[in-house]
Amino acid sequence: MNKAEFIDAVATKAGLSKKDAKGAVDAVLDTITEALVKKDSVSFIGFGTFTTAGRAARTAKVPGTTKTVEVPATTVAKFKVGKALKDAVAK
Repeated sequence: MNKAEFIDAVATKAGLSKKDAKGAVDAVLDTITEALVKKDSVSFIGFGTFTTAGRAARTAKVPGTTKTVEVPATTVAKFKVGKALKDAVAK
């Protein structure tokens, strides 16, 4: 499912126009992004939690060669699945 299909599904389930559903989906995604940029977590009970984590700098090997490259430290987004979502998918 891509973003357009997701917006269509939200519009249908919520009884909204596609324009209103697109605005709502964009607002949710923007709000989650802004929270993660500020290093806050976003938690939806039963669904899951969005957080950030730091990755240390490291040296990595290039596959198939003996060459190595330096990978800089970075911050990445993480998602931990909640119990209700985990149980629903496992059925």
